[in-house]
Amino acid sequence: MSSQTATAQALSTTTLADPAFLKIRDLIYAIAGIYHSQEKIYLLAARCARRMAALGVATPAEYLDHLTTRGNRTAELRLLLNEITIGETYMFRHPTQLDALRDVVIPQILEAKNQIGLKKLRFWCAGCSTGEEPHTLSMLLLEHKDKLLAGWTFDILATDLNDNSLESARAGIYGEYALRNTTPALRRKYFTDIGDKKLKANDQLRAHIRFDRLNLSDDSKMVFQRGFDVIFCCNVLIYFDLASKRRVVQHFYSNLMPGGYLFLGQAESLYQVDDSFKLVHFAGTTGYRKPIAVPPAGGKK
Repeated sequence: MSSQTATAQALSTTTLADPAFLKIRDLIYAIAGIYHSQEKIYLLAARCARRMAALGVATPAEYLDHLTTRGNRTAELRLLLNEITIGETYMFRHPTQLDALRDVVIPQILEAKNQIGLKKLRFWCAGCSTGEEPHTLSMLLLEHKDKLLAGWTFDILATDLNDNSLESARAGIYGEYALRNTTPALRRKYFTDIGDKKLKANDQLRAHIRFDRLNLSDDSKMVFQRGFDVIFCCNVLIYFDLASKRRVVQHFYSNLMPGGYLFLGQAESLYQVDDSFKLVHFAGTTGYRKPIAVPPAGGKK
């Protein structure tokens, strides 16, 4: 049994019924767009319990004060969000998406950008967790820099809400679980053995990635994330309710260049969320393309 499960089970029904947890839930939703249904309150309570223990707080109501009225409220809210947004992933988790990117998406984008003489590609891994996805993407692109991407440059923005995950991502140190789908050749080429069954991403791999903390529900920050060719947001929107999903996806639409692509997790879709994108079927996966505006018939003379 995991410590999280044990903590959740130890919470009494009386504790879970405390109205302070509902207020904390609403606060988290307002700040980060993450919603805990009534059936998931026990998960929120378990995360709060760990922070309450760290602070020596006895009741949910007192902890709510730490999140709303105390001088440490901003820092404590950030620590609670770190508890709530713990993710788990590994390299090359979605190989069919990578195949689609290499074989269809990138050639399409290269052809379009060649026409305007802009030889740079921009990618965004939104909700990058501990960095496996952007490091995977960097490997894929570096493996094709001499042929498919000859003469092109690229950069990858990798964002997450969780400070601890971003710290791990920046360090670029991974064990066997994260690398289990990474071939021995790629391990030798892009990682350095640092002992204790750990490998560290080398400078070549890390040079194209910029890690940054970003709250996808922060409209004031999202409006400035512009000019991307491809956005990956895999297994992130599952934590949002419909209204929050719609707001984030609308930002993604604005953030993408015309003809750009959005990839979600394999079990996620934009059905009843947003119909601005065009659903595209690839071998073994799907993606969403931002349409290219078609000039009016006849045009200007």
